[in-house]
Amino acid sequence: MGYAVNEIAIAAPDEALDEEQLRQRACTELLRQRAMQLGLLDADDPAPEQGAISEAASRAIEALIAQELAGPEPDEAACRRHYEANAKHFAQGERLQVRHILFAVTPGVDVGLLRQKAEGHLIELRASEPAAFNAAAKKLSNCPSGAEGGMLGWLSAADCAPEFARELFGRSEIGVLPQLAHSRFGLHIVAIDAREPGRLPAFEQVQAAVAQQMRQAHQISAVRQYLQTLAADARLEGVDLQKASSPLVQ
Repeated sequence: MGYAVNEIAIAAPDEALDEEQLRQRACTELLRQRAMQLGLLDADDPAPEQGAISEAASRAIEALIAQELAGPEPDEAACRRHYEANAKHFAQGERLQVRHILFAVTPGVDVGLLRQKAEGHLIELRASEPAAFNAAAKKLSNCPSGAEGGMLGWLSAADCAPEFARELFGRSEIGVLPQLAHSRFGLHIVAIDAREPGRLPAFEQVQAAVAQQMRQAHQISAVRQYLQTLAADARLEGVDLQKASSPLVQ
């Protein structure tokens, strides 16, 4: 099966890509082609190779998003409402006592099958006694912490990879989290044994961060809708952009 956007290939026949990777490449190609249509990128810009686009295309996509999808600048009143509604996300110094089971994503691993395996164990552990987690970590985890039952100890957000911290902090659950956590290392089943709440700074101390978070939230939503519009008018081969949001816009 070929994979293409408007007859431009986004993957070679011998590349082993999962659906999320294909969707990400398709979304990038849709934006690259739209930048050409608007004159933001030369028509002779080279097609991507193994998902890598040119530096000019990267700059053009940034310009496209800024030009087409700029939202209103959040005012102070809107920022205050967002701060009050999402106070837990701005707390500083939160700590978690964490255990995990890592299913490492390594070259040649079938990510789809790995996810199925991890999700099967997740369902089982959520219905098991707490001690079962330690035994499963010793048997299954690809992290050295598996020998200690998956124990990572007390962690702050700064102790974790950013993408891992985003999935653990600012929540309220105790126990095995209901979804797999994702990081650059692979897929994680995570158990939170205890939480120490952080200190909420005054609004004035985090106003700039609040405004930036609001801008990013608007942009994520706007880009997602924009991509759906572009996809509806495109000829897509071998990739379905209706199933899930691409990592490009998460």
